[in-house]
Amino acid sequence: MTDSRVSLTVIVITFNERAMIRRCLESVSWADEIVVVDSGSTDGTAAICREYTAHVIETDWPGFGPQKNRALGHATGEWVLSLDADEFLTEEAQAEIRDTVRSRPSVDAFRIPRLSSYCGRYMRHGGWYPDYVVRLFRQGRARFSDDLVHERLLVSGTIGTLQTPLRHETYRDLEEVLHKIDAYSSAGAAMAVAAGKWGGLAPALRHGAWAFIRTYLLRLGLLDGAEGLMLAISNAETAYYKYLKMAQLNKGPGRS
Repeated sequence: MTDSRVSLTVIVITFNERAMIRRCLESVSWADEIVVVDSGSTDGTAAICREYTAHVIETDWPGFGPQKNRALGHATGEWVLSLDADEFLTEEAQAEIRDTVRSRPSVDAFRIPRLSSYCGRYMRHGGWYPDYVVRLFRQGRARFSDDLVHERLLVSGTIGTLQTPLRHETYRDLEEVLHKIDAYSSAGAAMAVAAGKWGGLAPALRHGAWAFIRTYLLRLGLLDGAEGLMLAISNAETAYYKYLKMAQLNKGPGRS
């Protein structure tokens, strides 16, 4: 009897993810292949990854989209599952993905609901759930956008939907919230200025206020209690600082 299994490669990019990476890789240890691309971790992340796979590539950091495309370039499976280092699969999600791949589906990719935590609370409002992300795809039918942050998977073909959410342990504490506000606003500002956009105090205030209203009121973040309010404020801060940083970049050397 022939083996009807279809091979699956899991790709993960890492940088100083010692606190989270073991749970991520443990949840996909059943996959046929795991590929990790690490961008110079100094906390032992790469060593932990080598406990689960021999395919650990250490390189520089070109941005989220380009780095994920590097990882994709090393994948050999017929199907690819992309996970972030702070994500993991429950047993139910593992079973659904295994069954889906083995069923030899006719579609080329699947979007998966994502349940994310904010300072210890899983958020079901504020635009954070179901937060569908396309992560499971047929090899050769998709690639990541070249965005430095908030990259997207660009699929050539049809997309189906899975039912069981993957778990996302983002924003573990306020220190991480502040770090990501700074990092995401900087990357977003650089991308916007490169696209010819301008910032300033007025758009910073306008976009910051809109981010708060959208998260807390329109998307019902208020139903997530104190964390819902905290999330709305941090979203507003990210937008606010992005447009202020855009103004600074617009005034940089060689700009009038």
